[in-house]
Amino acid sequence: MRVAPAPCRTLASIRVALRVVDLDRDMRDVVPTGTTRDSEYLFERMTRRTLDLARPGCGTRLLDVASGFGQDAIALSRRGSWAVGTEPSRRMSGFARLQSERASDRPPSWVRSWSSALPFRDGSFDGVICKGALDHFDRPLEAIAEMARVTRREGRVVLAIANFESLSCRVARGLDSFKEGWLRRSLRRGRRHYDVPSDHFTRYEIELMREQAREALEIDVVEGISMAWGLPGWSRLLGRLPAPLAQLALNGLGRMARLLPGLSDVVILAGRPRRVRKSSMNSA
Repeated sequence: MRVAPAPCRTLASIRVALRVVDLDRDMRDVVPTGTTRDSEYLFERMTRRTLDLARPGCGTRLLDVASGFGQDAIALSRRGSWAVGTEPSRRMSGFARLQSERASDRPPSWVRSWSSALPFRDGSFDGVICKGALDHFDRPLEAIAEMARVTRREGRVVLAIANFESLSCRVARGLDSFKEGWLRRSLRRGRRHYDVPSDHFTRYEIELMREQAREALEIDVVEGISMAWGLPGWSRLLGRLPAPLAQLALNGLGRMARLLPGLSDVVILAGRPRRVRKSSMNSA
């Protein structure tokens, strides 16, 4: 276990002064056991676009930061890249290693490390991805700087981050406020999708994403993925529609999300390292 200080402008600085990081975390408590059409669309598009922007291919060296169960690093290796996954959790690292041995002829390499202290030389990789994890980091600025440091100058860092000021979050938050304040109704107990989970350190919206990313990156991509995920009744409506019509609706909102990332469910930012950073590491 490690005790980490809470950074400025994060949820942790509001809630408590210190935060304990669980090295045995395995995500079983947050990974959904069921799927809906909008969830499948969101996660499939987010994964595909994140991997595509990293430009995987034969001979490229790609790093997956906070690789979790390893599915993205495995996907990169299947597309011909030499992939490395870094993850501090023992359980998730162990599961990823077992999965990769069965899933790929050329499995990724797995390294246990913190995102804010990557054990690689400057410019070791052609690209770095970090999908759906940055808001879990207690030191996101240091993590992004480390991703930039280990990426070669012509390479790319790709960040995919949940947007808690999405159209869906804003509408659902407004509806709940109206029910409580005007209709005097008691809301059901439990966390809503617009509430930031307890294991998140930062509540991200697009301007904060840009502000943090541009510290270390020359941003050339800012895109939205999906719109309306979590909106009350949206999943049920999609489930009742004929599959072609549901897909048409998802694709249409997906095009809007790409053009209006500030209202999208997930934002993807990508860019080249802003400058060469001195390394404190002597070996890869």
